[in-house]
Amino acid sequence: QVHVEESGGGLVQAGGSLRLSCTASGSGFSINAMGWYRQAPGKQRELVAVIRSGGTTNYADSVKGRFTISRDSANNRAYLQMNSLKPDDTAVYYCNADVTTLGWVSLDYWGQGTQVTVSS
Repeated sequence: QVHVEESGGGLVQAGGSLRLSCTASGSGFSINAMGWYRQAPGKQRELVAVIRSGGTTNYADSVKGRFTISRDSANNRAYLQMNSLKPDDTAVYYCNADVTTLGWVSLDYWGQGTQVTVSS
């Protein structure tokens, strides 16, 4: 079993910065990728950024140049540094861990989400 937990959300003014953290804990798994998703009220959940085990990253066009995803592989952690925040970035941010278990089964685990609110 894998437990995913996020932290670091909050309220910030437009133009400000926040850093989100995510930890995947448990045993008997290896991480293929960790990603950040967000869901604003009335909208579908969307991918914000992902970092794979080889270090490659992908970003949503709306956050390129403002957000940076990074990882601490030794501790199964991922971070999302968010700069130049805009009111449109307001959403619940979720961390996803794409893992492979000892039985070679690929599974997705989600955190409970952390609220990010950007005021204008």
